[in-house]
Amino acid sequence: MMGPLPSGACGVRILGTGSAVPDRRLTNADFARMMDTSDEWIKQRTGISERRVLDLRTEGCSTLAQRALERAIDAAGIKAEELDLVIVASVTMEMTCPSVSCRIAGAVGAKNAAAFDLVAACSGFVYALNTAEAMVRAGRARTVAVIGSEAMSSIIDYTDRTVSILFGDAAGCAIIQADADPTKGCIYQHMGADGSGWHALYIPRRETDVPPEDAANPVRLGNLRMNGKEVFRFAVTKFREVMEDAFAKTGLTPDDVSQVICHQSNVRIIDAAREKLNIDPSKIYVNIDRYGNSSAGSVPLCLDELWRAGKITKGKPFMLVAFGGGLTWASSVWNT
Repeated sequence: MMGPLPSGACGVRILGTGSAVPDRRLTNADFARMMDTSDEWIKQRTGISERRVLDLRTEGCSTLAQRALERAIDAAGIKAEELDLVIVASVTMEMTCPSVSCRIAGAVGAKNAAAFDLVAACSGFVYALNTAEAMVRAGRARTVAVIGSEAMSSIIDYTDRTVSILFGDAAGCAIIQADADPTKGCIYQHMGADGSGWHALYIPRRETDVPPEDAANPVRLGNLRMNGKEVFRFAVTKFREVMEDAFAKTGLTPDDVSQVICHQSNVRIIDAAREKLNIDPSKIYVNIDRYGNSSAGSVPLCLDELWRAGKITKGKPFMLVAFGGGLTWASSVWNT
């Protein structure tokens, strides 16, 4: 895992990013043919028009993760063997052993890298990026690939209208590296969890995993279950609180940042937070209309699209914010 350690205090820079989405589109019109819903009904409640889904017969979470990693390696201009560590955030890995991270590190030739998967649901990529950045800044790794990848279609019951319309499959990757400038990298991060709320968003594998109050839920075992009203209340409040905390702790204002990169859960949640904090709409990127909610793949997909479009301005901070099952939440504020 370990390359030569940086001497003294070091900063952290993003070398490059990559992302991957399946070719297949699942549109609102497709859902209207499958169940009692409509394009208008879905758009009003979520802001989603379509989402991408894998062919699960031949593809999965690791497929998308590897594509995103390969594109990030290419964008970073490094060789895979330069990686000291590969972290994959996901809740939809094909296997827990071996991990997705081990499989894709081996596939791309990252023979010098340690590898592990991290589970924090939709907050997963921000959790993983914060962990990786701290390791680099502490001198425990030099070059790290951080990936969020989800095959949400593998855990969706498509007979359930309330959940199935929300989710899509996607992956994104950022490669970070030690830098001689100690002012570069994460200037503030926060990660939190409230395990008492776990039953609001969960994936039961056995009957004994289901709490008594949810016993009548018709969603099949092995698929995602969600209390939509409870999750919405949590998300609207926590999303705003996490951003307010990050601005307060850094002394930054919305005018000071180039972008606030949000988990794409629901456009109503994003809009509510933006309006409450008076953030310019151009500074909060939205792609949920095209991809749906891709859990841990959501934030890095946005990051890659913004990075490649030149919207992450050099010398100006940007913020990552996410919340998800667990219940979990996280922020990460970066100087570029």
